[in-house]
Amino acid sequence: MNTAPEKNMALLRTAYQHLRSRDLDACVALLAEDFIANLPGVPDPLHGPEIWKLGTQAMLEGFPDLQITVEDMFGDGDKVAVRVHFRGTHQGTFQGVAATHQPVSFRSIELYRVENERIAEEWVAPDMISLMQQISPPSPS
Repeated sequence: MNTAPEKNMALLRTAYQHLRSRDLDACVALLAEDFIANLPGVPDPLHGPEIWKLGTQAMLEGFPDLQITVEDMFGDGDKVAVRVHFRGTHQGTFQGVAATHQPVSFRSIELYRVENERIAEEWVAPDMISLMQQISPPSPS
């Protein structure tokens, strides 16, 4: 018998698989209508599946060859914690930084809340400092 944590982790595995195959519409279909995104550096939560899709599209535009590896996943109650490793090449503008064609590797710790078999809320903590250092132009000597 599947427990709620097992079902929730299966939902997240499906979501990451859709993300790996770049099927953002399939990802959005797994989000609750009133989805909440909690992002570092943003004082208030953002609302709606479109917010998630826009952020993900921006990441994929900057790193079109992005590889996503789920390194750990744990579930408890209605929450699923995921440790993710991202690798790719900076081939498009990202966060105002023009393509550097530099390879990047960074990790994220992500926490999700599942409600009614949909992803209702996320708290993501990508290592943006490491990522931005990898794509920053070298300082003049």
